[in-house]
Amino acid sequence: MLSYYLLKALSKICCLLPRGVCEVIGRALGALAWPLVPKRRKKLAKDQIMMCLGVDEKEAERLAKASSVRFGPMLMEVLRFPIIRKHIGDYVRIEGLDKLERGLALGKGCIIAAAHSGNWELMGGAFAQAGIPLVGVAMKQKSTGADRFINEYRTLIGMHITYKSGVREMFDMLQKGWAIGLIMDQDTNRRSGIVLDFFGKPTNCVPGAASMARFQGVPIFPAFMHRDEHGFHTLIVQDPVFVEKTKDKREDIRRTTQILTKCIEVHVRRYPEEWFWLHDRWKSMREE
Repeated sequence: MLSYYLLKALSKICCLLPRGVCEVIGRALGALAWPLVPKRRKKLAKDQIMMCLGVDEKEAERLAKASSVRFGPMLMEVLRFPIIRKHIGDYVRIEGLDKLERGLALGKGCIIAAAHSGNWELMGGAFAQAGIPLVGVAMKQKSTGADRFINEYRTLIGMHITYKSGVREMFDMLQKGWAIGLIMDQDTNRRSGIVLDFFGKPTNCVPGAASMARFQGVPIFPAFMHRDEHGFHTLIVQDPVFVEKTKDKREDIRRTTQILTKCIEVHVRRYPEEWFWLHDRWKSMREE
């Protein structure tokens, strides 16, 4: 649990420092960490960028580095959650919040489909502080201390947290009118995923959002974060996506997941520096 107390100590220090100082420290940490990223992982990110965006090698290297360095400021923001939650309007502006509120007003809950783009941790906090009853679906961290810390801070900023294995709890919370936040842009095992088009390539995709929404009859709202050069975030809530319910359940889920996957692609093309290119997005397809 040493990591938990270390992170708590760092958080207290960051909360005492001015925002601008933390921004400088975050960028410096991100830059210092870049040389430590394994060469194979850097090559993977560069190759994926070239394949998806059609840019040259120099631009791909720049985007790969920028995508990694941004984790420094992102970490600083998480450490400053005790401060940020009191002044959320100074950090995040939400576009389309009324769409989400109208969806929740139906009383059946909804799904928020997000991606590892921008500060997705702050996204959940921004929704929660805006009055959206949000369930964040988390992946358990390898470090027990880090897992305890991040979930404590997610709860601090207003989210209710459940792990990916807590499917029954997700359905229960949906029925109570909560919004379920799902990050759906990473590779999964072939048994759990479906193959769809992503950047013109066959890609293994997570069907959980469409599957859950079809079963419960609730809307799905694609939502993405963008951080400008001044460190201010815009959280964009897109129009709701509804899962058509026909006799072909498999096709209903496939069609809706493709729509959501395309939403992610459009956002990544617009803000390529903010997506998690270091993730091996096509791993299961290569292995197959």
